Amino acid sequence: MQKLIAGYQRFRAEKWPQERALYAALAQGQKPDVLVIGCSDSRVDPATIFDSGPGELFVVRNVANLVPPFEQGEGLHGTSAAIEFAVKSLKVGAILVLGHARCGGVTAALNEGSVAETQFLAPWIALLGQAKERCRSHGGDQQTALERESIRLSLERLREFPFVHDAITNDGLLLHGARFDVFDGALEIYDPQTGEFVNLS
Repeated sequence: MQKLIAGYQRFRAEKWPQERALYAALAQGQKPDVLVIGCSDSRVDPATIFDSGPGELFVVRNVANLVPPFEQGEGLHGTSAAIEFAVKSLKVGAILVLGHARCGGVTAALNEGSVAETQFLAPWIALLGQAKERCRSHGGDQQTALERESIRLSLERLREFPFVHDAITNDGLLLHGARFDVFDGALEIYDPQTGEFVNLS
């Protein structure tokens, strides 16, 4: 906590005076352009990667940057609630599913025994099952293949949300996928025309 307090004090002394007007405007409400569905991994911060300031990105992060299937009923649907709020209330113009290399959630999906005894993590990682099946015929690096396939699957699942489908049809909502490499800072963008990832670096 002391480290966090020291960081806040630096922010208050150095950044706050420079951005006071921005925060005053943001206090009246937010209007981010993009919803980013990213991984909880501490090394992959969307605001840092995209050099974005306060108010620019609406971010939901979870283990392995997953979009769960659309479902109603009992249970707490945190990621789905964030998607609904971003699309219906904030009316974002785009959704980006941001995956990354060396993802621990993907590693766990490839080594199911590592999460077998967990109460919440194992069923969450099981959401990668369909993507994992698709990668079985892939002859190369299974980790990288599953990281990419999980992004494709999440984009498919987004379209299953009725309000997302409606926003795509009626409001021009755009869906994007990308994969960031922690090691070299490279960013791959998903090309829906080819189904492949294109390196921007």
